[in-house]
Amino acid sequence: MKTKKIFLEFKSLSKSYLDGSRQQRLVLDDISEQFFEREIIGIVGKSGSGKSTLLNLISGIDQVSSGEIELYGDNIASLNERQLTKLRRNQIGFIFQFFNLLPTLTVWENVCLPLELKNLISPQDYQRAESFLDEVGMVDRKDEFPDKLSGGEQQRVAIARALVHKPSLILADEPTGNLDEQNASIIMELLIRLTRESGNNMIFVTHNKDATIYADRVFSIHHGKLVQQKKLTA
Repeated sequence: MKTKKIFLEFKSLSKSYLDGSRQQRLVLDDISEQFFEREIIGIVGKSGSGKSTLLNLISGIDQVSSGEIELYGDNIASLNERQLTKLRRNQIGFIFQFFNLLPTLTVWENVCLPLELKNLISPQDYQRAESFLDEVGMVDRKDEFPDKLSGGEQQRVAIARALVHKPSLILADEPTGNLDEQNASIIMELLIRLTRESGNNMIFVTHNKDATIYADRVFSIHHGKLVQQKKLTA
């Protein structure tokens, strides 16, 4: 039997913040867990439970208070800012609730930006960008600016942008939280399909338990603990 390869591991991970009254607030409390290649992981929890904090820690945007995060064998805390920037640019694709498209760039320019940051500027790279735009149904809108698109259309562009530079890991923070129910289902199904076809790992966080039907494993954050849940079925 082939052993599953670990791509991400939490080792006694804790994170606390100073709150408004200058008191330490423990958000994540002594979490240890392993995640395996080609897994899609769903994490649910109430607003303020620590879901987005966890993604920020994985990407090195925020720092752990104690413990370790190992991503592809590297301890995130041991990397300097230049190394973290390189990690995010090369290995991670981000998808956000509010899309985060650059308003002064066209759809095409938004999608190609990760390629240019990674110095992937060959005709084949741009062909891949066009292919992803076609996959998400937005190739005919590539010369338009984000403010001309609906929320669902903007999120389609954001998915193409997140996947185009061939990252190993997709981090999705409430990717359907700003969409209506019908568009939310369409976008999640599209995101899951493209992630699996690309052979990526993905971790998405959501307050919507229904979205977790798309995950291989589901966890909740409750009182700072990461607890595996029974997976919902469609």
